[in-house]
Amino acid sequence: MSHILALLPLWQLMLAIVVLPTAVALVVQVIVRRRIGFERLELNNEVAGFMFAAIGVVYAVLLAFVVIAVWDKFSEGQTTVAHESAAAAALFRYAEGAEPEAAKFHARLVDYLKLAIERDWHAMKTDSEDGETTHALDALYRAAMALNRTGARGIADMTAVFTQLDNLTLARRVRLHLSTGLVPDVIWFALFAGAGLTVLFSLFFGNPNELTQLAMTAILSIVLTSGLVVIISLDHPFSGPVHIAPESIEHVLANATER
Repeated sequence: MSHILALLPLWQLMLAIVVLPTAVALVVQVIVRRRIGFERLELNNEVAGFMFAAIGVVYAVLLAFVVIAVWDKFSEGQTTVAHESAAAAALFRYAEGAEPEAAKFHARLVDYLKLAIERDWHAMKTDSEDGETTHALDALYRAAMALNRTGARGIADMTAVFTQLDNLTLARRVRLHLSTGLVPDVIWFALFAGAGLTVLFSLFFGNPNELTQLAMTAILSIVLTSGLVVIISLDHPFSGPVHIAPESIEHVLANATER
């Protein structure tokens, strides 16, 4: 469900998560006031206030914990892409040389980066891995082995080449893992159920001024559901309205092809 919501444009996500639930909460608030009467609801204010404070604190802690967790993983995704582009930039420098194997290694690296940008990023939006990009990475390793067999490069140079290749592979595996989502289903259940129950609990209070009470209910609902929007937007770092683009890899590829 979170993946489907993450693919929505931001305005549709806000409509589905913030606007509609808030509208429902206001309608239910009006119905409760009309059928029960604010005088009877007002009797709950003193006792329910203490319970509502406890519920609010518990849910706020859960919400803050998840927001921090997804933001940390989102930042990790940005760092991973930066490491991948840095490894690619280093490999382009090691690919310089007059031997045919060096030119082939350069070409295989270009092929891999193009497929990573064009196909891997698209595949990550569907929580999958592009097989053609994987084959291109395998071909890059074979090209590195062929360059090593020529004996034209020293041991230190080839050690650095394979180290950067491993860094490239590791960075790709990490971003593929992060693209599948970070929040388990049980936490999603707690988040949505907690938001709904917290707003529902506010309906037990009574205020003589109906507009004031409706405004307070709306504000509470908007604050809680806005937190859910933040989590949904960051849960899938490579898809959705807030996502990590392959800009740093594109920059490395553009610089390499201009040489």
